[in-house]
Amino acid sequence: MKKFTLLVSVLLIVAFAGTGCKKKQPPPPMPPQGAPGQAGMPGSPHGEAGAPPVEKKIVVPDAVKGAWKAVKIEVEFKEKKSRKAFTIPLNSEFKVPDTDLTLKVGNFLPHFTMAADQITSSSNNPENPAAQLEVFQGGKEVFHGWLFSKFPAVHPFTHDKYGVALVEGVKK
Repeated sequence: MKKFTLLVSVLLIVAFAGTGCKKKQPPPPMPPQGAPGQAGMPGSPHGEAGAPPVEKKIVVPDAVKGAWKAVKIEVEFKEKKSRKAFTIPLNSEFKVPDTDLTLKVGNFLPHFTMAADQITSSSNNPENPAAQLEVFQGGKEVFHGWLFSKFPAVHPFTHDKYGVALVEGVKK
């Protein structure tokens, strides 16, 4: 009888102890290290929530400048359900054939990293490849930002008819 009473007591203690605990939710996933987060999140190019954007200086190391000449950009034609890749030289404009889109490629950083005051590349290895891109439709800017080849969902170009994604950097 003592064993039964002890067993019931232990079970009741465990049952009551469990009622005060709530299941812990895992923290929300953070963007990859060096990739920008959402507004108000650490690593965000937009700064703290409600604060004006912080302009970051873009520093392209000489070793990076000397190693990369272009980027490969894939354009998705959503209505045709097709895709086509284009190699576009850095710091140039490219008119996408049979569209009213113009892509203006800026800098390419093979190992994109961001600090409080600057954006740069930690190395020349394509660890977190990113390209600075502006998209114009009919002469009007519809996108200005960074595309990430390994993380295309981080600040993507969104459009009803077209998709634009960074495939890779092209070495000299």
